[in-house]
Amino acid sequence: MQSLRHILLLTLSLLFSLCQAQPLVPQSGHEALNVCILGDSNAWLSGDDCADERGWPYWFARKFAPASCRSYARSGATWTHTAQTRKNLVEVSGRLGNDNVIYNQVERLIAAVRAGQQPAPHLVVICCGTNDAWFEKARPAACEKSAAEAFAQRGGYITQRAVSSLTSLADCVRFDCELLWQHLPDAQILIVTPPQTTNPGAARIRRVSDLLADCAAYLGVGCIRLDTAGCIYEARERAQNHFTYDGTHTSVAGAHRNGCFIANQAAALLHY
Repeated sequence: MQSLRHILLLTLSLLFSLCQAQPLVPQSGHEALNVCILGDSNAWLSGDDCADERGWPYWFARKFAPASCRSYARSGATWTHTAQTRKNLVEVSGRLGNDNVIYNQVERLIAAVRAGQQPAPHLVVICCGTNDAWFEKARPAACEKSAAEAFAQRGGYITQRAVSSLTSLADCVRFDCELLWQHLPDAQILIVTPPQTTNPGAARIRRVSDLLADCAAYLGVGCIRLDTAGCIYEARERAQNHFTYDGTHTSVAGAHRNGCFIANQAAALLHY
């Protein structure tokens, strides 16, 4: 009896291990697509070549299985500009700064395509907003304007405006996406909201995410909500880090979950 019980336990343990070790199955149909990723530290963790498993782009690239996938993300990046923001293709600060914004990632991407260093992307995934919510003192005007106010001007693109004059999140989202389309008209854009985090907390993340979702609706682009459907739950991470290693930045397990989720959502939203 004891021997039979031991065999059953070993069998169950083996079956559980096999289930846990199921390989990531790449999606099909994206083999001709070139993908670029813009964002902040959780995307930056994978490196420019998306080869580090600590960042969600690593898992996204393996699940989505495109022809190419390159990240222009930088730690500390925000959507929101400041009055000192300028075009800057070379700065790599890794922390919050006037020029460490999605706008300059867009400019780097455009420059790389022009130089023949980057194939023109079919899909641009932008996952940012944590730092806009977190560093309110550095970005005090981030949430002062609604999407409706930012998109009230309907006569054409706003890309002729000085980037230093755009200090609200909604204005910057509009500007950056219009700039992408002005230079890369065939690119499809997907906006990904920031995940929950212990800093600055779920309420501020939700406020920024709602604003990003409203902007996406005006732009007519897909929006993937990591704050409401991603794997990270603020209270759980406060109790014990699991999908993050510090309450904000993903562990390998968290990167895996979010990368696969974004890949699945992107596949459902594609127009190709």
